[in-house]
Amino acid sequence: MKPALILVVDDEPQIRRVLRTSLSAGGYTMMEARTAEEGLERIRQEPPDLVILDINMPGMGGLEGCREIRESSDVPIIMLSVRGSERDKVRALDAGADDYVVKPFSSEELLARIRANLRRVQTDENQPSAFSSPDLSIDFERRVVTVRDKKVHLTPKEFELLRCLVAGGGQPIPHRTLLQAVWGPDYGEETEYLRVCVNHLRKKIEPDPANPRYVVTEPWVGYRFEGKS
Repeated sequence: MKPALILVVDDEPQIRRVLRTSLSAGGYTMMEARTAEEGLERIRQEPPDLVILDINMPGMGGLEGCREIRESSDVPIIMLSVRGSERDKVRALDAGADDYVVKPFSSEELLARIRANLRRVQTDENQPSAFSSPDLSIDFERRVVTVRDKKVHLTPKEFELLRCLVAGGGQPIPHRTLLQAVWGPDYGEETEYLRVCVNHLRKKIEPDPANPRYVVTEPWVGYRFEGKS
């Protein structure tokens, strides 16, 4: 099997050297860029399987670069930053990032995050194949979502979250369960990841995102999918 190609976008040569060693040891192929602009050009030339993107860079910067990538690609994006506040994480997730790692980090932590974000959720016989209501239609096998007769684009994380919620059959699903199902077994405490993803999903599928009809909050528990009228 061909090793996954990972694009590292960071203006610090030392970080790139460390990541080159770690990624090589992990069995990955790495290409690099020093700025977000250069990273976007590299993506156009050779689409990677995953992007590691630093937030604080000269020029465009990581957040804007992340938004630009999301305009045309669903590639998993891991943001790097020296700041670890919830506000900073939410800003990165709102920009389209899938994950957030705070510097300094261990090689083991980063490789675990990479594996989790490259892992595709495996479907089985218990997973739903479709859902339909007067204003929302979901074909899980074809990965097509239609809202009021218009196709909408969901990111991979948004789609897998929706799949998990629908599979719950209307039962509340705890935050930890959803995080581990969508992001991977190493997750469980990153509730801000889930909150941001739910907000984005509601904006795309709900008739009134402020008063959700489908993705319903269960206070202190998690979320459930309301499929009945």
